[in-house]
Amino acid sequence: MHIALYQPDIPQNTGTILRLGACMGVSVSIIEPCGFPFSDRGLKRAGMDYLAQADISRHESWEAFLAARPPQSRLVLATTRGGLPYTEFSFARDDILLLGRESAGVPEAVHNVADARLIVPMRAETRSLNVALAAAMILGEALRQTSQFPASPPCA
Repeated sequence: MHIALYQPDIPQNTGTILRLGACMGVSVSIIEPCGFPFSDRGLKRAGMDYLAQADISRHESWEAFLAARPPQSRLVLATTRGGLPYTEFSFARDDILLLGRESAGVPEAVHNVADARLIVPMRAETRSLNVALAAAMILGEALRQTSQFPASPPCA
């Protein structure tokens, strides 16, 4: 399982997703350009001391990301324009969960490359969730389905 962030805009969300990746043992790709300096204070504040434990790869462009993508992986796009609720999708161990820019999602060309387009079901009068919340919800289901949650320490 892998998370990819397409040109993220908000450092706090990126830091939170990097922390999520570190805690869940999931690598995170950053597809540049970012809407902030990657050394931003907000990124560090949200990621806390987990950034050192995060498996991060940076790609200078969408094309560079695609070139580095493992051939067996599927791109699973979280999008408000998706047609299938993430809870009804069958995840695979090598899936890449792709999340778009907070301000604009992903362009049509990226949308068209996705192997699946998923939505988070929510009330009709609402627009969207915070990208880090959506990432956590979808990643949790993907890890559950593929039995990839990290081992929990024994209870004392």
